[in-house]
Amino acid sequence: MASKSKIEKQKRNAKLVAKYAEKRAELIAKGDYAGLAKLPRSSSKTRIRRLCQLTGRPRGNYRKFQISRIALRDMALDGLIPGMKKSSW
Repeated sequence: MASKSKIEKQKRNAKLVAKYAEKRAELIAKGDYAGLAKLPRSSSKTRIRRLCQLTGRPRGNYRKFQISRIALRDMALDGLIPGMKKSSW
């Protein structure tokens, strides 16, 4: 499980990205890279990391469900995800 501080940091970074998104797009369109360098580093979209919404796990996440592969498997086996079942052949 990710620490609470990591989760809160991701939330702060997401707010910062939203705040500077329009200005960043404008600077990129102009080609003003000096102006881009003056913006906060964490305002870049690539600094956001997808975390599992249930466990906070940073790796092995499914974008569609926004949960990790482990949590997805547990939920599928419990029957909490409609239409998903364990495959067997």
